[in-house]
Amino acid sequence: MPALLKSSQRPTSTGLLIAVVCLAQFMVILDVSIVNVALPSIGSGLGFSSAGLQWVINAYTIAFAGFLLLGGRAADLLGRKPIFLAGTAAFALFSLAAALSDSQTTLLGARALQGLAAAVMSPATLSIITTSTSEGPERTRALGIWAAVGGLGASSGALLGGLLTQGLGWPAIFAVNVPLGAAAVLIGLRVIPAGGVREVESERHFDLLGAVLVSAGLATLAYGIVRSDVLGWGSAGVLVPVAAAAALIGGFLHVEHSVSRWPLMPLSIFRISQLRWANVIIVLMYAGLFSMFYFMTLFLQQVQGDGALAAGVSFLPTTLSVFTASNIAPRLVARLGVRTTLSAGMVLASVGLLWLTQITPGMSYVEFLPALILSGLGMGISLVSGTVAAMQGVPAADSGLASGLLNTSRMIGGALGLAALSTVAASVTRGDLAAGHAAAVTHGYTVAMTFGAASTLAGALIAAALLRRRRAANPVVALADRRAEAAPNEAPADSLAA
Repeated sequence: MPALLKSSQRPTSTGLLIAVVCLAQFMVILDVSIVNVALPSIGSGLGFSSAGLQWVINAYTIAFAGFLLLGGRAADLLGRKPIFLAGTAAFALFSLAAALSDSQTTLLGARALQGLAAAVMSPATLSIITTSTSEGPERTRALGIWAAVGGLGASSGALLGGLLTQGLGWPAIFAVNVPLGAAAVLIGLRVIPAGGVREVESERHFDLLGAVLVSAGLATLAYGIVRSDVLGWGSAGVLVPVAAAAALIGGFLHVEHSVSRWPLMPLSIFRISQLRWANVIIVLMYAGLFSMFYFMTLFLQQVQGDGALAAGVSFLPTTLSVFTASNIAPRLVARLGVRTTLSAGMVLASVGLLWLTQITPGMSYVEFLPALILSGLGMGISLVSGTVAAMQGVPAADSGLASGLLNTSRMIGGALGLAALSTVAASVTRGDLAAGHAAAVTHGYTVAMTFGAASTLAGALIAAALLRRRRAANPVVALADRRAEAAPNEAPADSLAA
């Protein structure tokens, strides 16, 4: 018997609903990037070693990446509104705990709990948008705004982190989430529609074994990836957790396919080729662009001698470029289609990254400013069109799962890219120290960003070759969706393959 869904109510104010869920998504992504420029202050304030300081970032990203699929499915099964409100409230609470931390242990614990709360909240934000807006221009614009604030969160972290750290001290980068989170909860109570909870009680089961396996697998994978920055890819400290993660994820796929009656992630969702390839492209995009922000922040502070605030201000044109491109991207998607728009955005990002490979110590900021602008424009266009591509054709009942997949791709792509390219940069720097520290460090960064450009260019080629123009909906596809939802372990109809 197909699972029935309560009909979702239309929100009283679509604009306000989009604003509140996007505010929550902005906080989640901002908390990945805002910490970078505050790390020296946190290290001196709490006595972190250089190696230990990276865990202020890693504790958050590992918990976030590890529990995203579970958070996305929780929104589908328990209701998007209560999951969003609970996750946002918890995020604000643990942000306060991070701001009040007076030891390394309490800060790292608070950061891990922040990541867990973010994994609950973030998939619900995108799921709320896709189920509360009408398919077509309205949804495309809403998805564009959601993707744009994610890009703004990533690109404005350096600026906001510099302003808050220099003006109020490092606790302010966490404390700022408290009033924002409280506002999101209070407004969300009024404007987010109820609905989306499955009426059939037997359908409201958590796949506990699958949840444990995938959460442990993704968290272990993220742990192994981030350790490669310090230990190197060939070390046991990296290879053992990566191998363990592969085994856990393999066990998860077996459980989902052959064991669970109510799988956490019905594998039939990957028969939607648009979703499958869009997630691959998102991984490649974040691998290249997330690393660019990291390397350029270090270049500005360690090589050019800029302070935290000056380095943050240097990224203002990039932030404005992301914002501008995100505003025009929905119109480009409507006119040119997802495939062409996404390919063009990824090519633009690649050109910006290749331009940045020409930086040298002492180079004038004006000389590489166009590259920062091009990278921002490419990021804004790609984020919006990539999000639209990933969510097109996904049944409403699985929108939380698709959102969790998308966010997992972003986090894993960023973590994998940063770890791999940091290893490349460190290796090149060690082999070039005879040229002087500044020159060696810069050379390491430029080689790493060359690989980043190759990653985004590969994403452009995949988008051009493998994404398809969306076909008009037909009743056969709709019927197949309902059947797949009722029996998620059965192979879906061939019509879903498109």
